[in-house]
Amino acid sequence: MSRAATVLALLLSFFALSSAEDPYLFFTWNVTYGIISPMGVPYQAIMINGQFPGPVINCTSNNNIVINVFNNLDEPFLLSWNGIQHRKNSWQDGMPGTNCPIPPGQNFTYHWQPKDQIGTFFYFPSLGMHKAAGGYGLIRIHSRLLIPVPFDPPADEYDVLVSDWYGLSHKTLTRILDSGSRLSRPRAVLINGAPNSGESPAFTVEAGKVYRFRVCNVGLKASLNFRIQGHKLKLVEMDGSHTVQNVYDNFDVHAGQCYSVLVTADQPPRDYYLVASTRFQKTIQLATAIIHYSGSNLPAAAELPAAPISWAWSLNQWRSFRWNLTASAARPNPQGSYHYGQINITRTIKLSSSTSIVDGKLRFALNGVSHRDAEPPLKLAEYFGVNGSLPEYNLISDEPTSPGTPVKLVPNVITAEFRTFIEIIFENPETSIQSYHLNGYSFFPTGMGPGKWTPESRSTYNLLDAVSRHTIQVYPKSWTAIMLTFDNAGMWNLRSEIWDRRYLGQQLYISVLSPERSLRDEYNMPENALRCGAVLDLPLPKPYS
Repeated sequence: MSRAATVLALLLSFFALSSAEDPYLFFTWNVTYGIISPMGVPYQAIMINGQFPGPVINCTSNNNIVINVFNNLDEPFLLSWNGIQHRKNSWQDGMPGTNCPIPPGQNFTYHWQPKDQIGTFFYFPSLGMHKAAGGYGLIRIHSRLLIPVPFDPPADEYDVLVSDWYGLSHKTLTRILDSGSRLSRPRAVLINGAPNSGESPAFTVEAGKVYRFRVCNVGLKASLNFRIQGHKLKLVEMDGSHTVQNVYDNFDVHAGQCYSVLVTADQPPRDYYLVASTRFQKTIQLATAIIHYSGSNLPAAAELPAAPISWAWSLNQWRSFRWNLTASAARPNPQGSYHYGQINITRTIKLSSSTSIVDGKLRFALNGVSHRDAEPPLKLAEYFGVNGSLPEYNLISDEPTSPGTPVKLVPNVITAEFRTFIEIIFENPETSIQSYHLNGYSFFPTGMGPGKWTPESRSTYNLLDAVSRHTIQVYPKSWTAIMLTFDNAGMWNLRSEIWDRRYLGQQLYISVLSPERSLRDEYNMPENALRCGAVLDLPLPKPYS
């Protein structure tokens, strides 16, 4: 073959590969009730294929993930995918504002892609207080072949789902909240569904080898500190972004957050405790799991490593996190530039949480509005343009309401202009830590500080290498600033990851519409989408083209 023919063949092969559809992974999940006994007492949990926690999704960036979910519960059910961006496709987001629930005895097939994403994520049930009963599991997204990863392949990967545990059914917790009462502190902490692994090792390592531990806080409220007896933790990824590889003794993992750490089995062979314990509570609760060195028969030492005490320590740890700007994996690229700190801010939204009594019952709010879900879901009402079913948008302003302003109990929806670069300030005037998550995006948490935010606070921002992520904490009587480009058209949930606050209204939806109404920017509603309420029998709108 001539050189020209060889070059032509290589070019044709490249174009064939580049145009080929990404691989498919198929799953069938049966959602049922099941009995577990993490504290020695039988308890009704939500299981997937008989597992608590649920099955791991082990995939690669850009894979097509197809999951047929059968709801065998006696109530509606939905799954959402914490941190998965669903580019142009909020139809797969699985939130009450985007999807009709799966009725009892029926099924729905999700089809989504982790487009240009890598890292550690999790899925969870998004209706009511279902998350308290389980139904959650880990999502691993690996880099594609030939894409360099900024660390050598580990000997193995281990998944660590940590959570607080209330020891009450999700229906009981729902009744407590609906009655106007607060949730008390949790009864326990769990690691992969258990308060301890007993004498059986949860993880086995070989001396001298390096292991990746993927850690997610899938709980309802508590910030949890993660550590391993006698071992250092090298941070390599958080919420889907590679980080500068600093070494730590322990990590605070706040509600909804995920981290990956590398652990070298470099200690004398014996058993060691992996520990997760509550933070910012008067009474510390903890769970343990055993890491076993292969071939050893020595038990773990009884003395557990101590956790830090103050939230100031936690704030300083956050300040040490840095984005790995040399990693080759996919990174968000706002407006064609990795220099997010040099992009002009087009809008600043300040969101302040509050606690109120509305109609005699406890409610939480953002800028004076306590969200309640609408039927049909907001995305469907918007897509079909249903008169009378689409709630009023932008009821809140970009500034918090004055103290004492009556709280409104309505669907809370704001709009963001497509492809604008926006700054959001979370203000926490209360005495407990908070955590916020934004679906459909990653953002740059550029600053945190005590007191109230002012424009002068921008002088403290990290405008170079803040770690792009999807969930961020706000310390008591403090503020947190994030920046992002709203370039993903759809209907996206911004919520408190403190689950009773979210359930009682501390959330909102952001409608991001492309003025072109084009498939270039957003997909049409899928043919298998479930319908409910006012859109049940309506003809389809004119499709995007």
